[in-house]
Amino acid sequence: MRRFLSFNDFFKMYFGGKTVKLSLDGGFTCPNRDGLISNKGCIFCTDSGSGDFLSNAKDIDLQIEWQKEFLKRKWNAHKYIAYFQNFTNTYGDYNYIENIYKEIINRDDISAISIATRCDCIDDKIIDLLKRLNEKKLVFLELGLQSTNEKTISLINRGYSHKKFHEVIKKLDKNHIKYLIHVVYGLPHETHKDYKNTFDYVNSLEPFGVKFHNLYIINNTPIHKIYLENPFKILEKDEYINLVLNSIINLNEKTVIHRLTGDPDRNKLFLPDWSRDKLSIISTIDKKLKEKNIPILSEEKLKSIVNYWKKY
Repeated sequence: MRRFLSFNDFFKMYFGGKTVKLSLDGGFTCPNRDGLISNKGCIFCTDSGSGDFLSNAKDIDLQIEWQKEFLKRKWNAHKYIAYFQNFTNTYGDYNYIENIYKEIINRDDISAISIATRCDCIDDKIIDLLKRLNEKKLVFLELGLQSTNEKTISLINRGYSHKKFHEVIKKLDKNHIKYLIHVVYGLPHETHKDYKNTFDYVNSLEPFGVKFHNLYIINNTPIHKIYLENPFKILEKDEYINLVLNSIINLNEKTVIHRLTGDPDRNKLFLPDWSRDKLSIISTIDKKLKEKNIPILSEEKLKSIVNYWKKY
């Protein structure tokens, strides 16, 4: 067990065995790419979205089998979360959205569904679908907040305001739909005050989960061009580790940490070089938590948190 509520510990107890995510591409696009909002996407997003490590297969069943075989080399897992990772997975034709998730929810080898999406692509019809799916198996959303600073939101071309984000969050809470939130430390021109404001907002929501990311720049993305034309400060490794460390220590005890750092494609990474070594970042965080005498999460506490989310 770790000294914080980790994905591995939480889902091992929740499902009764080692659990991994199967990263899938449902064939969705994004309103920030198809012209509805813009055709540019968020400035740190690649042309393939977040799908740089996905199977090339179009068929979801083939993707699932490929991912299971691929992950066998790394994990001895028997429980799987279907993770619809790429682009905006509640955007598009409603019948297509409903059918794809109904098919997955009925698979015996899938224990849960994780859906990456945007708050401006979650309407009442989608919320009703999520509630019905959640009656059968665990379903949770992944939402890219990144920052609460409106200037940053505009700069990164997220495409909708923080006010809109919060309005949808309140609807999700009202309907007991679980969600995790992505936070990025190191966005252009942000300060430690901005990082604190973003973390404090996320923490106040007491979400099901959180992902911490460092900003990294991938070659040939809009942010790469921005940096080349007008370089901005990139967080140092120790600075990022201390930000995450402080976040872990102050995070609501019921919130599951799904990620501690970004995981860029090393062949496409421009900066920072230290983000290539994910394991070093995680081990340093663990070491510093130990040095601060942060206790290991007890099995009794873990059980109580798992039961809380099962009843949520």
